Amino acid sequence: MVLQAEVGGEDGAGDVAPAMVEPLLEIRDLEIRFHSYRGVIHALEGVNLAIGAGEAVGLVGETGCGKSVTARAVIGMIEPPGRLERGAILFEGQDILRLSERRLRDIRGRKISFIFQEPKKALDPTAKVGLQLTEAARIARGIPQREAEQLAAACLNDVGLADVERVMGAYSFELSGGMAQRVMIAMALVGGSRLIVADEPTSALDVSIQAQILRLLRDIRDRYDSSLLIITHDLAVAAENCDRIAVMYAGRIVESGPVRDIFRRPTHPYTDRLLRALPTPGRDTLEAIPGTVPDLLDPPPGCRFANRCDRATDICREVSPPFAEVAPGHGVACYHPVERGSGATW
Repeated sequence: MVLQAEVGGEDGAGDVAPAMVEPLLEIRDLEIRFHSYRGVIHALEGVNLAIGAGEAVGLVGETGCGKSVTARAVIGMIEPPGRLERGAILFEGQDILRLSERRLRDIRGRKISFIFQEPKKALDPTAKVGLQLTEAARIARGIPQREAEQLAAACLNDVGLADVERVMGAYSFELSGGMAQRVMIAMALVGGSRLIVADEPTSALDVSIQAQILRLLRDIRDRYDSSLLIITHDLAVAAENCDRIAVMYAGRIVESGPVRDIFRRPTHPYTDRLLRALPTPGRDTLEAIPGTVPDLLDPPPGCRFANRCDRATDICREVSPPFAEVAPGHGVACYHPVERGSGATW
């Protein structure tokens, strides 16, 4: 995909980030490991992330970097062999990771909804769409059956499924991929969720339907004042649909900040190289990132990008860099960051 996303106006206009509102969701020092037959996989280490009310945040990175593990941790879906080693995930002041399964069920679908990468697998193939939506509305809101049916129909209409009666009477396998994803978004609406976590919500859809789904998510966010956490490997998706971006590499967040700052002034060498590797109008050649991602069974003690970075020194290889602010709202974990203004710009 050619990166042509609009990321702001004139140079310098996005240097100062707006003040961060009180976080709706806050991930603190999250560490998750998977205990496999091969050994212990250090999937997440020291992950920190905050999402304000009504804010859209993109979590971007390569396949296998820990994005989906982070997303599943938010709704308390880390199952064995996964294990929480330390950290907290605060939602409306409650630590999700310390709640019982019963209390988690009170949050899932009611306050936090999850849009899966493959929506047809998330829907029950043995129950009609209308029954699933109505049941979700009835349980989440405590309303009678008739009112739940009316709400389900209204939400299907809100997500652009005009033939509501037909969709309500259909099974998931009778829907197209785009229709199934719209049903999943409607599922989030019937519960009245304050936070919608979308894990690669467009990866299984063709390009034209992708644009429709992303436009719908933006509309839903504005109309219902919901917050969004969009998990994606597509930087253009993040640029067009998010207020802030967190860049993840090998289980760590290496840079985060306002969209305009990340794209115009990337500061971590990985972010800079990632942007330079993308096809862009006016650029004849692409710059591949040399080397390979470290094995998380035996991660290096220092910066996990050090073996691929031409700026790395001994301290990078030996000591993990602290996360430090380089501009208001823009932070990076790097001993030798790219000078602001000298990296890839968009």
